[in-house]
Amino acid sequence: MKIHSSEFYTSSAKVSECPEKNLPEFAFIGRSNVGKSSLINALCNKKSIAKTSSKPGKTLLINHFIVNNSLFFVDLPGYGFATISKKEKEKIKSLHEKYFTKRKQLFSALLLIDIRLKPQKIDLEFMEYINKLFVPFILIFTKCDKLKKSDLNKKVKEYCKEIDNNWEAIPQIIISSAKNRIGLEEILNFINEYKEKFKANKL
Repeated sequence: MKIHSSEFYTSSAKVSECPEKNLPEFAFIGRSNVGKSSLINALCNKKSIAKTSSKPGKTLLINHFIVNNSLFFVDLPGYGFATISKKEKEKIKSLHEKYFTKRKQLFSALLLIDIRLKPQKIDLEFMEYINKLFVPFILIFTKCDKLKKSDLNKKVKEYCKEIDNNWEAIPQIIISSAKNRIGLEEILNFINEYKEKFKANKL
Protein backbone atom coordinates (compact mmCIF):
# COMPACT_ATOMS: atom_id res chain seq x y z
CA MET A 1 0.00 0.00 0.00
CA LYS A 2 1.28 3.44 -0.97
CA ILE A 3 0.04 6.58 0.75
CA HIS A 4 -0.60 9.26 -1.86
CA SER A 5 -2.46 11.70 0.35
CA SER A 6 -2.96 12.16 4.08
CA GLU A 7 -4.14 14.98 6.28
CA PHE A 8 -5.55 15.71 9.70
CA TYR A 9 -9.34 15.43 9.53
CA THR A 10 -10.79 16.19 12.96
CA SER A 11 -10.46 15.83 16.74
CA SER A 12 -13.34 14.53 18.82
CA ALA A 13 -13.88 14.79 22.56
CA LYS A 14 -16.70 12.24 22.36
CA VAL A 15 -17.26 9.15 20.25
CA SER A 16 -20.58 10.61 19.13
CA GLU A 17 -18.62 13.48 17.55
CA CYS A 18 -16.44 11.19 15.40
CA PRO A 19 -16.76 11.47 11.59
CA GLU A 20 -19.89 10.07 10.04
CA LYS A 21 -18.00 9.01 6.92
CA ASN A 22 -18.39 5.29 6.32
CA LEU A 23 -14.67 4.63 5.90
CA PRO A 24 -12.55 1.89 7.49
CA GLU A 25 -10.72 2.96 10.65
CA PHE A 26 -7.42 1.63 12.01
CA ALA A 27 -6.89 2.76 15.58
CA PHE A 28 -3.44 3.32 17.07
CA ILE A 29 -3.41 2.74 20.81
CA GLY A 30 -0.76 2.18 23.47
CA ARG A 31 0.77 3.46 26.67
CA SER A 32 1.24 7.18 26.79
CA ASN A 33 4.41 8.27 25.00
CA VAL A 34 4.86 4.92 23.25
CA GLY A 35 5.26 6.70 19.91
CA LYS A 36 1.80 6.67 18.33
CA SER A 37 2.06 10.11 16.78
CA SER A 38 5.61 9.50 15.57
CA LEU A 39 4.55 6.27 13.88
CA ILE A 40 1.57 7.92 12.18
CA ASN A 41 3.85 10.71 10.93
CA ALA A 42 6.32 8.16 9.57
CA LEU A 43 3.62 6.09 7.85
CA CYS A 44 2.22 9.21 6.20
CA ASN A 45 5.76 10.46 5.43
CA LYS A 46 5.00 13.80 7.04
CA LYS A 47 6.83 15.45 9.92
CA SER A 48 3.88 16.75 11.87
CA ILE A 49 0.54 15.46 10.59
CA ALA A 50 0.16 14.12 14.14
CA LYS A 51 1.49 16.26 16.97
CA THR A 52 4.20 14.65 19.09
CA SER A 53 5.17 15.53 22.63
CA SER A 54 7.64 14.39 25.26
CA LYS A 55 4.94 15.00 27.86
CA PRO A 56 2.84 11.85 28.50
CA GLY A 57 -0.90 12.27 28.18
CA LYS A 58 -0.93 15.03 25.60
CA THR A 59 -3.40 13.23 23.32
CA LEU A 60 -6.70 13.37 25.22
CA LEU A 61 -8.89 13.46 22.13
CA ILE A 62 -9.75 11.02 19.35
CA ASN A 63 -7.79 12.29 16.34
CA HIS A 64 -8.75 11.20 12.82
CA PHE A 65 -6.38 11.39 9.85
CA ILE A 66 -7.79 10.65 6.40
CA VAL A 67 -5.50 8.57 4.18
CA ASN A 68 -5.85 8.25 0.40
CA ASN A 69 -9.43 9.47 0.84
CA SER A 70 -10.32 5.86 1.56
CA LEU A 71 -9.59 5.15 5.24
CA PHE A 72 -8.81 6.75 8.59
CA PHE A 73 -5.84 6.41 10.90
CA VAL A 74 -7.16 7.08 14.40
CA ASP A 75 -4.88 8.26 17.21
CA LEU A 76 -6.54 7.29 20.49
CA PRO A 77 -5.59 8.69 23.91
CA GLY A 78 -2.82 6.74 25.57
CA TYR A 79 -3.23 4.76 28.75
CA GLY A 80 -1.03 4.07 31.76
CA PHE A 81 0.32 7.52 32.62
CA ALA A 82 0.35 8.77 36.20
CA THR A 83 0.49 12.53 35.66
CA ILE A 84 -3.23 13.20 35.22
CA SER A 85 -6.11 13.10 37.67
CA LYS A 86 -8.23 10.06 38.44
CA LYS A 87 -11.16 11.85 36.81
CA GLU A 88 -9.22 12.27 33.56
CA LYS A 89 -8.16 8.61 33.66
CA GLU A 90 -11.79 7.53 34.02
CA LYS A 91 -12.74 9.84 31.17
CA ILE A 92 -10.14 8.24 28.88
CA LYS A 93 -11.18 4.74 29.96
CA SER A 94 -14.79 5.55 29.08
CA LEU A 95 -13.71 7.06 25.77
CA HIS A 96 -11.82 3.88 24.86
CA GLU A 97 -14.74 1.63 25.74
CA LYS A 98 -17.27 3.66 23.78
CA TYR A 99 -14.97 3.87 20.76
CA PHE A 100 -14.24 0.14 20.71
CA THR A 101 -17.86 -0.89 21.24
CA LYS A 102 -19.72 1.68 19.14
CA ARG A 103 -17.55 2.46 16.08
CA LYS A 104 -18.68 0.03 13.41
CA GLN A 105 -16.07 1.64 11.14
CA LEU A 106 -13.25 0.17 13.26
CA PHE A 107 -11.52 -2.58 11.32
CA SER A 108 -8.55 -3.23 13.58
CA ALA A 109 -6.60 -1.80 16.48
CA LEU A 110 -2.83 -1.49 16.34
CA LEU A 111 -1.55 -1.94 19.88
CA LEU A 112 1.83 -0.26 20.25
CA ILE A 113 4.34 -1.52 22.81
CA ASP A 114 7.78 -0.10 23.66
CA ILE A 115 10.16 -2.95 22.84
CA ARG A 116 12.79 -1.61 25.26
CA LEU A 117 10.72 -2.55 28.29
CA LYS A 118 10.06 -5.92 29.87
CA PRO A 119 6.44 -7.11 29.48
CA GLN A 120 4.26 -4.61 31.28
CA LYS A 121 1.19 -5.73 33.22
CA ILE A 122 -0.80 -2.76 31.97
CA ASP A 123 -0.14 -3.68 28.31
CA LEU A 124 -1.10 -7.31 28.89
CA GLU A 125 -4.26 -6.23 30.69
CA PHE A 126 -5.20 -3.85 27.87
CA MET A 127 -4.63 -6.65 25.38
CA GLU A 128 -7.06 -8.84 27.33
CA TYR A 129 -9.50 -5.95 27.59
CA ILE A 130 -9.83 -5.32 23.85
CA ASN A 131 -9.88 -9.05 23.17
CA LYS A 132 -12.90 -9.41 25.46
CA LEU A 133 -14.57 -6.67 23.44
CA PHE A 134 -13.90 -8.75 20.29
CA VAL A 135 -11.71 -6.02 18.79
CA PRO A 136 -9.28 -7.41 16.17
CA PHE A 137 -5.75 -6.20 16.87
CA ILE A 138 -2.08 -6.67 16.07
CA LEU A 139 0.98 -5.85 18.18
CA ILE A 140 3.48 -3.29 16.97
CA PHE A 141 6.71 -3.08 18.91
CA THR A 142 8.07 0.46 18.66
CA LYS A 143 11.53 2.05 19.06
CA CYS A 144 13.45 -1.02 17.90
CA ASP A 145 16.28 1.29 16.79
CA LYS A 146 17.11 1.75 20.47
CA LEU A 147 18.26 -1.88 20.89
CA LYS A 148 20.95 -4.12 19.46
CA LYS A 149 19.63 -6.96 17.32
CA SER A 150 20.51 -9.58 19.94
CA ASP A 151 18.68 -7.62 22.65
CA LEU A 152 15.76 -7.02 20.31
CA ASN A 153 15.30 -10.73 19.63
CA LYS A 154 15.52 -11.43 23.36
CA LYS A 155 12.82 -8.86 24.14
CA VAL A 156 10.47 -10.24 21.48
CA LYS A 157 10.91 -13.81 22.75
CA GLU A 158 10.32 -12.63 26.30
CA TYR A 159 7.07 -10.95 25.30
CA CYS A 160 5.90 -13.90 23.19
CA LYS A 161 6.55 -16.24 26.12
CA GLU A 162 4.47 -14.04 28.41
CA ILE A 163 1.61 -13.92 25.89
CA ASP A 164 1.80 -17.64 25.22
CA ASN A 165 1.25 -18.33 28.92
CA ASN A 166 -2.13 -16.63 28.81
CA TRP A 167 -3.34 -16.88 25.21
CA GLU A 168 -4.19 -19.69 22.84
CA ALA A 169 -2.48 -17.87 19.98
CA ILE A 170 -0.01 -15.01 19.75
CA PRO A 171 -1.36 -12.01 17.80
CA GLN A 172 0.46 -10.89 14.68
CA ILE A 173 3.60 -8.94 15.59
CA ILE A 174 5.37 -6.20 13.64
CA ILE A 175 8.67 -4.70 14.82
CA SER A 176 9.01 -1.04 13.98
CA SER A 177 11.01 2.16 14.27
CA ALA A 178 9.49 5.44 13.18
CA LYS A 179 12.95 7.02 13.24
CA ASN A 180 14.60 4.45 10.96
CA ARG A 181 11.41 3.61 9.04
CA ILE A 182 11.60 -0.04 9.99
CA GLY A 183 8.42 -2.08 9.64
CA LEU A 184 6.42 0.70 7.97
CA GLU A 185 5.83 -1.17 4.72
CA GLU A 186 4.73 -4.23 6.68
CA ILE A 187 2.23 -2.14 8.66
CA LEU A 188 0.83 -0.55 5.52
CA ASN A 189 0.54 -3.94 3.81
CA PHE A 190 -1.37 -5.29 6.82
CA ILE A 191 -3.76 -2.32 6.72
CA ASN A 192 -4.36 -2.66 3.00
CA GLU A 193 -4.89 -6.43 3.09
CA TYR A 194 -7.17 -6.22 6.11
CA LYS A 195 -9.17 -3.40 4.57
CA GLU A 196 -9.76 -5.26 1.32
CA LYS A 197 -10.48 -8.58 3.01
CA PHE A 198 -13.10 -7.34 5.44
CA LYS A 199 -14.51 -4.22 3.82
CA ALA A 200 -17.46 -5.95 2.24
CA ASN A 201 -18.53 -7.56 5.51
CA LYS A 202 -17.76 -4.71 7.88
CA LEU A 203 -19.48 -1.70 6.32
